[in-house]
Amino acid sequence: MFRMTQREMTFFDVFEEASEISYQSAVILQDLVLHYQDPDAKIKALEEKEHEGDKLVHVMMDRLNKSFITPIDREDLFLISKDLDTITDLVESTAHLFTMFDVTSVKDEAKELVRLIVAATGEVHAVTKEMKNFKKSKELKPKVIEINRLENEGDRLYRRAVRALFTQEKDPLEVMKWKEVYEYLESSLDACEHVANVILGVVVKHA
Repeated sequence: MFRMTQREMTFFDVFEEASEISYQSAVILQDLVLHYQDPDAKIKALEEKEHEGDKLVHVMMDRLNKSFITPIDREDLFLISKDLDTITDLVESTAHLFTMFDVTSVKDEAKELVRLIVAATGEVHAVTKEMKNFKKSKELKPKVIEINRLENEGDRLYRRAVRALFTQEKDPLEVMKWKEVYEYLESSLDACEHVANVILGVVVKHA
């Protein structure tokens, strides 16, 4: 799973690996919604990514337990690690809804929300790559701002999608199913913004 051994991984390497797993999970989810075929296989792939993310949380805990000195506060290291894992967890949980609710076709609004999730997780990955040089980086703050923009765009799309459900959809069961799917998609974007803001807060704290 890891590009390097656990012994070689720095705290920032763990963040970079975890954010890459979140991005890869988002790409798999996008493949699911754009090509709605063999969803079980794609969900299985997401489950494997979720397990990889969990392992990285344990790697972080192990490193924290063994390290006397850390580059940033211990609680921040653990919080960022958990927040990155939350993104992957939400993406995987969203995918499960499609089979749980026996979805037969995917609404355009869901496809667009997933596009934003892919973009946001890509930016989160870029942010974690910058963290090794966070005291000098000039790229980190603009990337966080872009994640905020993507989340705001997602909020607007989420509100339009839910309104369309209640004004255009006649089947109450479909309203129930898609409202929950939209909520999970929007929560995935929120999670991207949250971890980006936490990282920015850490940068400001150590400036």
